[in-house]
Amino acid sequence: MNGVIDLDTFLPIRKQLRQQGKTLVFTNGVFDILHRGHVEYLAQARQLGDALVVGVNTDASVRRLKGPERPIVPQEDRAYLISMLKPVDWVILFEENTPETLIRAILPDVLAKGADYRIEEIVGHDIVQAHGGRVERIPLTPGRATSDVIASILKRYGGKSH
Repeated sequence: MNGVIDLDTFLPIRKQLRQQGKTLVFTNGVFDILHRGHVEYLAQARQLGDALVVGVNTDASVRRLKGPERPIVPQEDRAYLISMLKPVDWVILFEENTPETLIRAILPDVLAKGADYRIEEIVGHDIVQAHGGRVERIPLTPGRATSDVIASILKRYGGKSH
């Protein structure tokens, strides 16, 4: 039963994965305006273990972090799109600004984040490492970021409606 689920539904799955000796990878993000960089990142994250769970910021969380114009795509759509990608096993929406609560509850074996973060800057690195897990930094695809997509749209279309 993969897809978009809540934390309470995921916890028994996590327990089962642990009992089976499977490596769980966790990553998180906004994933607004899905693009190649997102997909390549998630594919690399999935290669780090047997299963991948992705925390996706809710709309309220995104607005607090990125400002009132974001997200472009609503949380239900972002979560659904991410959940349908082949590398992704489960998606959990989270309301907080960071996924610390999720990480603390799930205790993934591998915490993955973009290489644009130093390990000390990755939320939950200390929690995962204290429980014997590891933190992996994934190289990002150059020129493939949501802000790049938004800038391209604005440059091409400006204030014009199409």
